Amino acid sequence: MAFRINIKRPAVYGWITLAYGVLSVLHNLSQNDGHAGARTINDTWRLLYVIPVIYLFFEYTAPGLSWKRFWRALLLFPVYLFLFSGGLYLWRQLGVVIGLYTPIPAGSHDVSTQMEFSTGAFFFYGVILYIYNHNRLVKRAQQLQIEKQQAELNYLKSQTNPHFLFNTLNNIYSLSRIKSDLAPEAILRLSKILRYMLYEAGGAYIAIEEELRIIGDYISLEKLRYDESLRVNFNYDVEDMKQSLPPLLLMPLVENAFKHGASETRHRPFVDIHLSVANRRLSFVVRNSAEGLDTGEKPRENIGLSNLRRQLELLYGEQQLTVEQRGVEFWATLTINLASHV
Repeated sequence: MAFRINIKRPAVYGWITLAYGVLSVLHNLSQNDGHAGARTINDTWRLLYVIPVIYLFFEYTAPGLSWKRFWRALLLFPVYLFLFSGGLYLWRQLGVVIGLYTPIPAGSHDVSTQMEFSTGAFFFYGVILYIYNHNRLVKRAQQLQIEKQQAELNYLKSQTNPHFLFNTLNNIYSLSRIKSDLAPEAILRLSKILRYMLYEAGGAYIAIEEELRIIGDYISLEKLRYDESLRVNFNYDVEDMKQSLPPLLLMPLVENAFKHGASETRHRPFVDIHLSVANRRLSFVVRNSAEGLDTGEKPRENIGLSNLRRQLELLYGEQQLTVEQRGVEFWATLTINLASHV
């Protein structure tokens, strides 16, 4: 086994030693026998021996112990028993010889007395280390969970952005097939959308006004594909345009309204979009025409809506997304408490 020292661990032992020393001083003062100073020096001398033994046990011996290596524990037990008793007694004697340890008349100074001291220190350090290590494990588990959720969120975004881009390219392709004069304008609007995705949508948040702007550009691009029969109503009521929102969070609902609603409607297609934000509560309602009758079954969600639902679960504690078909209309309603961001 390689002998390595984790720099942070000795610092932990240092803080525990400081706490133990303070308690030791308070205990010696409580004796009120006039030997508080000598007792404190004696305890310090003994700690100089006990702490390295405790460190050796908890950092290098204990991690290697298990039921499968029970024989190893049997072999090490008498070694540590000696170190915490006879070894400490010899260390105490060395202190007496060199004048650093003061024998106090009251009390015993045999091996059992040294064993009591080392055992008390052993359990004190053990309890504190257990609490410290447990807290570290909890924090590490929380950090791993956060990293896992962030990785999943990034993956969902990596799926959503190409999905959004491909839909936009399909719009331009349909215009180019019929050699429409609107194709150059569509390409110009696409360049704006690409610029947004490359330079502005890479961060964690954007202002709501930026999200509204890109939604407006996308709606304008979609309208180029349709004649005057398509009715689009896009309005919003936002008390603070600078409030933050994850980029392209609302776009899947807008895309869905055009791709799976208006484009598949033969008679009087429409898309109604309304956004309101008040008191940090967002409400986004998208209503669009949809062919077919209401069967009472829950609509099947495409990849865009599925990804959006999962992103919402990762991003906000209080949110709800409902989608339903009401006869020849499709409704998507999103509510978010923006203050509940995870």
